[in-house]
Amino acid sequence: MPYFDAASSVPLHPVARQALVAALDEGWADPARLHREGRRARMLLDAARETAAEAVGCRPDELVFTPSGARALHIGIAGALAGRRRVGRGLVVSAVEHSAVLHAAAAHLDAGGTVSEVAVDRSGRVTPSGYEAALEEDTALACLQSANHEVGTEQPVTEVARLCAGAGVPLLVDAAQSLAWGPVEGDWSMLAGSAHKWGGPAGVGLLAVRKGVRFAPPPPADERESGRSAGFENIPAIVAAAASLRAVRAEADAAAARLRAVIDRVRARVPELVPDVEVVGDPVRRLPHLVTFSCLYVDGEALLHALDRAGFSVSSGSSCTSSTLTPSHVLRAMGVLSEGNIRVSLTPGAGAPGSAASVEEDVEHFLTVLPEAVRGVREQLGAPRAPGEPRRPVPPSADLTVDALGTLCPVPVIELAKVIHEVPVGGVITVLADDEAARLDIPAWCEMRGQEYLGAEGTSFRVRRRA
Repeated sequence: MPYFDAASSVPLHPVARQALVAALDEGWADPARLHREGRRARMLLDAARETAAEAVGCRPDELVFTPSGARALHIGIAGALAGRRRVGRGLVVSAVEHSAVLHAAAAHLDAGGTVSEVAVDRSGRVTPSGYEAALEEDTALACLQSANHEVGTEQPVTEVARLCAGAGVPLLVDAAQSLAWGPVEGDWSMLAGSAHKWGGPAGVGLLAVRKGVRFAPPPPADERESGRSAGFENIPAIVAAAASLRAVRAEADAAAARLRAVIDRVRARVPELVPDVEVVGDPVRRLPHLVTFSCLYVDGEALLHALDRAGFSVSSGSSCTSSTLTPSHVLRAMGVLSEGNIRVSLTPGAGAPGSAASVEEDVEHFLTVLPEAVRGVREQLGAPRAPGEPRRPVPPSADLTVDALGTLCPVPVIELAKVIHEVPVGGVITVLADDEAARLDIPAWCEMRGQEYLGAEGTSFRVRRRA
């Protein structure tokens, strides 16, 4: 069964499995103790730290291991804000950061701090000037992911880090998605990563804090990991994480070239095979193994189930696949379509010489299955006719109201699409919709279909027909 959700988690790398098993026999003791077993455990921990630090591009004494990547982000943000509290309480983040960063920012705001959010363009990329404008005298910390977890867009970390350094503001980089592909360039101050994203075991994260960064570790206090991450270290898992990071780095260039070619084919073929599809994310400055696209008039959860039944494990940022029924904050910030959203992300080892399956064959099969899966979901939802089919005559009224209250995505957009040709050019359609996703999907539909979005007031969305 092809696994196309590597951006969420990667299967355990063979090197990680070998290292984990070996370390279970040697790394069980307390590395803080001076007896023979403790010294042996300490040697394993120190070696793992040196290996990880080399991959990150920092000194071993600047890196600590944490229980997860999310925990590394929370520790990094809290520690930097506390260490620089005399400077101020300003925090700068991008609108597309991982939810762990945004949750930390929300908690900081609730505690009386200030948060500046830097917008992104339709590709999901920030501009260095956006960060420069957000930096104030009281800014204590700035955060920026190296590459987006949902659409793969790479961020201008080097330029932003230079601006932050010039302003005397530390920059925390979330490198969870990119660390398997190479070190993060630039004069960053802190960096976080997560082992299960590169083929290490779950439950291991890392946090690098450069020398010179004022940092006050958040509670609870603990003498382990330089006082920055409380609790007994899981040495076997840490050893496996470091070993697998070194292994995937050795394979990264070949894997990137191989997978980029496959993903380029998906980016080109999906719009050809499936009508009314928007491929999102930067087409050039992006991770090599990931592509995201959204399908008009499609329920994301229904499409995920259809693809799962066909043997493909993919992910989605659609609101209808979320328990909160709100669209992905990343897609919202980009201003792109959220309904029928599918993310395909390939594991770094997919299609490597000697692997059991061909990633090219799996992707070709996916491209064969996808059009029928989308067509089936659209038929179930009563999506509008394909272009060129006969339509009803235009009524004399220039305006029309569509009541989609109480329905969920993608129904409001489907109802709008059904009647857009039932008003003359220049006529206005008012869509009544209380689904949160409508605020994103109706403007995105207008952008895709060449119609004019006039804005929203409460639950009323107004669209003028242009053609």
